[in-house]
Amino acid sequence: METMLDFNSGYDKNLHIRLSTFNVQRLAPQYVDEHWASNLHAETAYLLNEGEFVESQRRLVQPYLVDLPTEAKEFVQWFENLKAIGPGQGDSLFPWLADEATLEEMRWFLRQEAAGEAGFEDLVAITQVKLPVRAKMEMARNYWDEMGRGYQRGMHGPMLSTVVKELDLNPTIEDTVPESLAQANLMLAIAVNRRYAYQSVGALGVIEMTAPTRVNYVAKGLKRLNLPLSVRKYFQLHAGLDIKHSEEWNKEVIYSLVKNDPSTAKPIAEGALMRLNCGAKCFNRYRQQFGLSVSVKS
Repeated sequence: METMLDFNSGYDKNLHIRLSTFNVQRLAPQYVDEHWASNLHAETAYLLNEGEFVESQRRLVQPYLVDLPTEAKEFVQWFENLKAIGPGQGDSLFPWLADEATLEEMRWFLRQEAAGEAGFEDLVAITQVKLPVRAKMEMARNYWDEMGRGYQRGMHGPMLSTVVKELDLNPTIEDTVPESLAQANLMLAIAVNRRYAYQSVGALGVIEMTAPTRVNYVAKGLKRLNLPLSVRKYFQLHAGLDIKHSEEWNKEVIYSLVKNDPSTAKPIAEGALMRLNCGAKCFNRYRQQFGLSVSVKS
């Protein structure tokens, strides 16, 4: 697979700051406002900007879907091959984080990642709405793991919050690179807009499949820097758990959806490739920050 990235063209930072700010407000529980109707009209511009952004990412991946298999077993094999040949895989950033990054460099990286975190458990919960039973049940199991299987101390979201607090990261939208904001904005957009439900399935699935290698490198870097287990725990957990999550997601969600309806293969593939592209652009931008050479395995 050839690289799908143009490293000379970045994301519009002002656009993604606006969308990120809108998304914070959009998801927050609120009270009824007497101006609710006018607020809905005002949201239209954001929603159109969001849709245009997602469509630009969809257009980017179309040339790589020409010979896409739609038989379920073959499609899962194609999907799983993305772990080896997809955009951003084997990126040299992560061994460098494990072996060489200073504490301040690691803190900068984690600050970007924390600010660009869309909330995996919430994305899964939104995406599973009205999906077929087999896929829905596996996504429910995934969600239950993310929620600590009913125990607050095991919830994954608060573990990341602990990292932010103990390393005094203080992430803000304004101080986050647009590539990281764009990645979070993409994930939320394809989850909440039901016309992209299958793209969300693919994007979430490819995160589960490709994350373990990266977070294992991060965990090793944190250990090298003598940071406590409370900081490393989030990354160590996902280095192992997501391998099992990915196996089950590919079998119970992706295979079952494509087996039931082969037309779902293309949007699932789109979502996976869009998410990988956004991730690869993030890695490239991070390497630029650290003065590292561009090294994307394609």
